[in-house]
Amino acid sequence: MKKIRKKPRSTAKLIALDDFLKGEGKRDEFEAIAIKEVLAWQIAEAMKANNLSRSALAARMKTSRSQIGRLLDPKDGNVTLSTLQRAARIVGRSLRLELV
Repeated sequence: MKKIRKKPRSTAKLIALDDFLKGEGKRDEFEAIAIKEVLAWQIAEAMKANNLSRSALAARMKTSRSQIGRLLDPKDGNVTLSTLQRAARIVGRSLRLELV
């Protein structure tokens, strides 16, 4: 039986994900989602480190548990800077924003 050799794939026609998303007009949307995912993860990790439940965080922030659910939901991008700042402060962190 003769062995069939596969040809290596060429990467000449491939483009970077950023370039693809930009071409599709979706880069800003995906970047915003990625930022929210990172922030939600960081707050959740700080909550674990401080042994703080969602209910306890909600009580300290004087807000509802459902608001905390939205804050920690990486897909829900409708969270105000004020809410992020309060949550960060309560879990012992600070929120830093910058334009680059």
